[in-house]
Amino acid sequence: MRRRPAATLPLDDLMDKGQRKNQQLWLLVSLSALFWSCLLYFHFVVLGGGSVDSSLELEPISLDAERRNTLFSKPSSVPVSPFNHRKADVPSEKERLVDHVSPPVITRKREKPHVQRRNYPFMRALRTAENKSDPCGGRYIYVHDLPPRFNEDMLKECRSLSLWTNMCKFTTNAGLGPPLENVEGVFSDTGWYGTNQFAVDVIFSNRMKQYECLTNDSSLAAAIFVPFYAGFDIARYLWGHNVSTRDAASLDLVDWLVKRPEWGIMGGKDHFLVAGRITWDFRRLTDQESDWGNKLLFLPAAKNMSMLVVESSPWNANDYGIPYPTYFHPAKDADVFIWQDRMRKLERNHLFCFAGAPRPDNPKSIRGQIINQCNNSKVCKLLECDFGESKCHSPSSIMQMFQSSLFCLQPQGDSYTRRSAFDSMLAGCIPVFFHPGSAYTQYTWHLPKNYSQYSVFIPEDDIHKKNISIEQRLSQISAEKVKEMREMVINLIPRIIYADPRSKLETLSDAFDVAVEGVINKVTKLRRDMIEGRKDDNFIEELSWKYALLDEAQAVGPHEWDPFFSKPKKDRQVGFS
Repeated sequence: MRRRPAATLPLDDLMDKGQRKNQQLWLLVSLSALFWSCLLYFHFVVLGGGSVDSSLELEPISLDAERRNTLFSKPSSVPVSPFNHRKADVPSEKERLVDHVSPPVITRKREKPHVQRRNYPFMRALRTAENKSDPCGGRYIYVHDLPPRFNEDMLKECRSLSLWTNMCKFTTNAGLGPPLENVEGVFSDTGWYGTNQFAVDVIFSNRMKQYECLTNDSSLAAAIFVPFYAGFDIARYLWGHNVSTRDAASLDLVDWLVKRPEWGIMGGKDHFLVAGRITWDFRRLTDQESDWGNKLLFLPAAKNMSMLVVESSPWNANDYGIPYPTYFHPAKDADVFIWQDRMRKLERNHLFCFAGAPRPDNPKSIRGQIINQCNNSKVCKLLECDFGESKCHSPSSIMQMFQSSLFCLQPQGDSYTRRSAFDSMLAGCIPVFFHPGSAYTQYTWHLPKNYSQYSVFIPEDDIHKKNISIEQRLSQISAEKVKEMREMVINLIPRIIYADPRSKLETLSDAFDVAVEGVINKVTKLRRDMIEGRKDDNFIEELSWKYALLDEAQAVGPHEWDPFFSKPKKDRQVGFS
């Protein structure tokens, strides 16, 4: 039986039916798209309070809104303790942090689908910098209220802070020590003290009490200060104590810090502390009793913090060099200006000078050759030092020699750095360095990168192996160049001295101000890098000394100073000058 053929429709009828079906399908798609668009709009805009494509741009915060949660160290109707103890009318730190540590909000931009930005808890602190009407915007410091065993209790036991020196007199006057009498007319009438070279712990902490942008609200803080007297702590136990005793306070401190809610925000990377000793006192490599110092800077948690020390390590990234304290601690700007003018007008009768002792037990030391060259020169002034009563222990004698010289020789001692370098610059004397680790890679916040502007560099090998004449090398510098360099040194004086902790300079930034600014800049950059998802995967910690010398666009490569830092220093001892 044959199947009947299917009936065929005219072509026009077929096209009519196809168009009607397409129109119906398009209408359904349009209605569906409209429905989902409305749903997304309601979810993100109405409920979320923002657009779907909004980014984490930093918006200014009202100054009035910030002031409701912030207490200033200066004018405030509410009495604030030196380190801002919590107030009953201020929400607890946990309440504030819980409020800010909300589930991360991830936004995706169409042009950058793989970039995720989180709403970090420190966003509020970053936004304060955008408020141009807030003089403290981006500069707030939160200070941990540490138990007194970490600081003040040490001062009560001041006789135990050093085996060789009674530190009680040096912890007076907010850490400046006893006032110096101006019998020989070498000093100014005010602002001069017999300051111990290792007293930065207490000087810095007392200066912080006068900082104008202290806050009780850690969510506003550009950085968090830990007022632990790390230098005083280890000084008590450097000689004759086992490693457990030397490490005890450091371990106790870290245990206390990591339990604080402020620590959890960045794992301590926004924290900093100060120690008035060299970095090697805190970098014990092993747990052998014969090894030097404690291991504070090797503790995993402490590695996240920044530690400001009078001498930093070229091969590690968690410490930064700050100046040794000098004898001059002005209370007002005028004291600084008067001193600078006086240093400009001095007549300097000696081409160069040196104050220090030889290092006969160190075959690499050039001190012996320096002393010999100075003794054989008619234009050099020498103060030979020893551990007895010599003029090297007299601030008046030292400053008088520096003030009468054009150049002051600053070779290495037991470590790279010397307090003498800052005393000489305070006297308007141009420093002569023989190792880049004595200043150039140390105090990159406080001194110009272009070291030839304010100093002379003579490589150690030029003295040790070539027996180059220091007198001849310095004599070749023109009088005009000497004048320019001396003026630069004198202009640097405010940045290398610590003002009286009981007052504050008005227009000048002292060593404290420069150091705090350096910490804030570091933490701010780290925070912005976290927001933008930037990571330096090529960072090499062993080359840490190079990074601070580079401009932002420069890459790390071979450097003329590589031979000076080819391998870590083996003898890590206390740096007596």
